[in-house]
Amino acid sequence: MNVTGTLQPAERALFWVGALITASLALWLLYKIITGFRIWVLGNGDLLSPKLGKWAVVTGATDGIGKSYAEELARRGFSMMLISRSQEKLDDVAKSLESTYKVETKTIAVDYSHDDIYPKIEKGLAGLEIGVLVNNVGISYSYPEFFLHIPDLENFITTMINVNITSVCQVSRHKQCIVAKGVILNISSASGMFPVPLLTIYSSTKAFVDFFSRGLQSEYKCKGIIIQSVLPFFVATKMTKIRKPTLDKPTPERYVAAELNTVGLQDQTNGYFPHAVMGWVTTVLAPIKLVLCLGLRMNKAQRGGYLRRRKLR
Repeated sequence: MNVTGTLQPAERALFWVGALITASLALWLLYKIITGFRIWVLGNGDLLSPKLGKWAVVTGATDGIGKSYAEELARRGFSMMLISRSQEKLDDVAKSLESTYKVETKTIAVDYSHDDIYPKIEKGLAGLEIGVLVNNVGISYSYPEFFLHIPDLENFITTMINVNITSVCQVSRHKQCIVAKGVILNISSASGMFPVPLLTIYSSTKAFVDFFSRGLQSEYKCKGIIIQSVLPFFVATKMTKIRKPTLDKPTPERYVAAELNTVGLQDQTNGYFPHAVMGWVTTVLAPIKLVLCLGLRMNKAQRGGYLRRRKLR
């Protein structure tokens, strides 16, 4: 029997609307599964290679995620320009890359908390064929704190803006860094996906990096340039003070290997499949008020623990 033939006109209309919605959801789910398989299983192949340009530039390259980017890009054959504050640490990383991966290295030692460093960086980058730029340098809070209680607040604000925001804009503006077929990876943070109470300035600077990256990608995508916003959750680094890696808190090496496979496939990425799931939960599934409440509670607990430990010393 024809089911639709026994229905009244109104019921028939509702039937077809329901069928259309069901079919649309099924197609959307299939698309998401195929896209997810493409991103998290197949990856981008050999997109990131010295064919883009001989040199890769990494800021904040001596520790954590930045150091892992430098190692992975050197493994892929890039000559490495390392930019960070400590010349001693830069020399150690450069020697390790030269010894392990047999690549050429250069270094620039600058303090990103200052705003007069960019002529030195521009001079160091002059003449290099840059294929990849990783704007990784960044700082966070020593411990979660209420805005008006942050020690030396005026200097704290200036320093965090200089390191987390000004550096991304200033290094990206160099003509060698925005070239045809080049890649710029701006390391934001999952903290930039939603406000994080007691880390408010840090969270806000990372939201800027995310918006800046996606805006630039819209401007320059037609020229063949890839500009990606990278928003990791916790990674086991010195900055996060996480010593023992877990599935959702990977080592920087594991995180970077996964993230680089998303380049060219996602303009905005959490970089690592468990982090992508966490990003979906916190921005799509969970109400923003709940995310704010949980963030406030967690950071107040961390603040209390830090202050108690400091008092006991």
